[in-house]
Amino acid sequence: MTDSTTTTVAPPVTGSGRIGDSPLRPDGTLKVTGEFAYASDLWHDEMCWGVTLRSPHPHARIAGIDITEALTVPGVWAVLTADDVPGDNAFGLEHADQPVLASEFVRYEGEPVALVAADHPETARRAAKKIRVDYEVLPAVTDPRRAMDPDAPAVHRPGNLVRHLKLRRGEVDPVAPVVVSLDFEVGMQDQAFLGPESGLAVPAEDGGVDLYVATQWLHVDQRQICLALGMPTEKVRLTLSGVGGAFGGREDLSVHVHACLLALRTGKPVKMSYGREESFFGHVHRHPAVMHYEFGAETDGTLVYAKSDVLLDGGAYASSTNAVVGNAGTLGLGPYRIPNVAVDAYGVFTNNPPCGAMRGFGCVQAAFAHEALMDELADAVGVDRVEIRQRNGMREGDRNITGQIIDSAAPVAELLQIVRDLPMPPPLDPSDIRALPGAVGNTTHGEGVRRGIGYSVTYKNVGFSEGFDDYSTARVRLEMTGGEAVATVHTAAAEVGQGLITVEQQICRTELGVERVVVHPKNTSVGSGGSTSASRQTYVTGGAVKAACEAVRAAVLERASMGLGRPAADLRLDGEKIVGTSGEVLASLGEVLGDDAVEETVEWHHRPTHAIDPETGQGDAHVQFAFSAHRAVVDVDVELGLVKVVALDTAQDVGRAINPDAVLGQIHGGSAQGMGLALMEEIIVTDGHVRNPSFTDYLIPTILDMPPMQVKVLEYADPHAPYGVRGVGEPPTISSGPAVAAAVRDATKKPLRRVPIRPEHITGT
Repeated sequence: MTDSTTTTVAPPVTGSGRIGDSPLRPDGTLKVTGEFAYASDLWHDEMCWGVTLRSPHPHARIAGIDITEALTVPGVWAVLTADDVPGDNAFGLEHADQPVLASEFVRYEGEPVALVAADHPETARRAAKKIRVDYEVLPAVTDPRRAMDPDAPAVHRPGNLVRHLKLRRGEVDPVAPVVVSLDFEVGMQDQAFLGPESGLAVPAEDGGVDLYVATQWLHVDQRQICLALGMPTEKVRLTLSGVGGAFGGREDLSVHVHACLLALRTGKPVKMSYGREESFFGHVHRHPAVMHYEFGAETDGTLVYAKSDVLLDGGAYASSTNAVVGNAGTLGLGPYRIPNVAVDAYGVFTNNPPCGAMRGFGCVQAAFAHEALMDELADAVGVDRVEIRQRNGMREGDRNITGQIIDSAAPVAELLQIVRDLPMPPPLDPSDIRALPGAVGNTTHGEGVRRGIGYSVTYKNVGFSEGFDDYSTARVRLEMTGGEAVATVHTAAAEVGQGLITVEQQICRTELGVERVVVHPKNTSVGSGGSTSASRQTYVTGGAVKAACEAVRAAVLERASMGLGRPAADLRLDGEKIVGTSGEVLASLGEVLGDDAVEETVEWHHRPTHAIDPETGQGDAHVQFAFSAHRAVVDVDVELGLVKVVALDTAQDVGRAINPDAVLGQIHGGSAQGMGLALMEEIIVTDGHVRNPSFTDYLIPTILDMPPMQVKVLEYADPHAPYGVRGVGEPPTISSGPAVAAAVRDATKKPLRRVPIRPEHITGT
């Protein structure tokens, strides 16, 4: 078990950057010194700049577009509309339902309508303002609760339902002596990555285009771009540029097709880079949720049944709403043993901003409801709030609500016990105003300040689910360069700040024993690495790199076998030496390879998942589960509604910590995002209009908001996963927010059934 707090760090590296070490990241120093090249730093000689004209209306018919005046602006190279899209004017992560440029209708505020390329970004923006669009404003559906009403405006035909997931298990009408229920709402959260959307498209001599872009999934981007451009994949080549955070917001296209269209039209490189306000309109957000939950239990708190209705606002286009509904339904009752279940999860279209992937992917919203209700149940039966979770918590061998067996560690009770037993922060000191809610604002000297403690435990699937063929491709090359063995690993798996490049190097060093490992630039010249999402890359791309290294090692030993006249099974690769069964050195790697290189490419698939039954929701939908628990301690000024998070402690099972420092970084960062949703982060949408598209008005936790964290890491290896790993990045985002919300409820003694919790919710004003 690994310990960490904000005042101690992981022990120094004692190995050589192999599995279990924490080597320095190659991008780390550059990022903290401001020297790292992000996508917004891209540059090309003679490039021009692209900008997007966006709709000011949530729903309208486009009666006409006049670009004449825009074309007269000096320095303008091109002005494009939907008529200029050469292929299908449609794209989409799961369903191609979103136009590249709106042609007949706009369905949300900020939808792209036209593009301009010019020799200077200000020239392009000035020209875009001269485009005249004749809009016929239409009624908009902006309340997801009304989206399925018969008289609701239709966002798409035939209706506004994206998906209804129905899950039934056990008795049809179970009864229990204790029944608790609640309604809960979760606001729209933004990924708030620091690097806005950026890309550079360069027209190629073969008539194709090379796109350098910040993204999460190169090959799915390529597929969508090819459809829009009407080009084969060999003419549309993507290379990953420096990514300034992602968290799901880069799974969908942004500048991609637009920059390519402008580059192909002008014959010049075209750079597009959003400002912060445009970024809020240019990517998907976390789905807002409206939920109703009911638990029935025995008098000792043992769960008898659970019912839930979850309604997710998908906004104007499908994006990944279908899959988010799947997670909110199949995982939406938490890591508990529940014999009788009735779940209905819905995703609907509205004329609000599109919503899609964000860290936690449907489980975050549900966790706020099921953890709040677990506290209600504990109070109703007179059982401690930690104990009731332990009493009902999953264990290895249990079945979850879809009937799937949890076939690796499920340490729910242990995680809760760990966080409960961690040392508590010192008592409130009213003499130090820096430690009080409001801090040096001098709002209080302790009057009206109450302390609260809250707990939460959750679980999350790892990888894609419900029968999706999830895989990654790795190419590994081993050769001698300047008398030194060098391994080159090439995957298309996106590094978005999580440390995947370091993990790929660690795996190569471990499997091949070489010290020098080069990571090839991420691009589409190798097979797909899948999306950097669903906490999957260390598992799936790590599995692919491991398998490719094993294939390289086997090929080297086979070559050595032929030269030495000994069976390959009796040989071992030990760094740059070929050794026998007793450890004797038989040859050097240089002697075996000579001037040749050994290269192997492996497409690695994890064990399959399966679609769930459409009537019952039963089935083995997920490949792996990861568990986490949090304890939050807060001080609340109940008179002013101000909250200070004093401590946010956590325990998580990571299976195997490939890079312990990176694991801790993921847990700290994920916890910050969960805390942000609990207390401050929300995109305010009124009648389809975004009211706060800036970091002035959209608030995220800063270093001054984050409390000390005690982190305990368990390593219960999953026998089905490479090295026993579990996904790490998402669980802390899921369990941290509900713990903070529970602590605020504990301090205020108010139900607080909506997040983010605002001062007026606490004070009642």
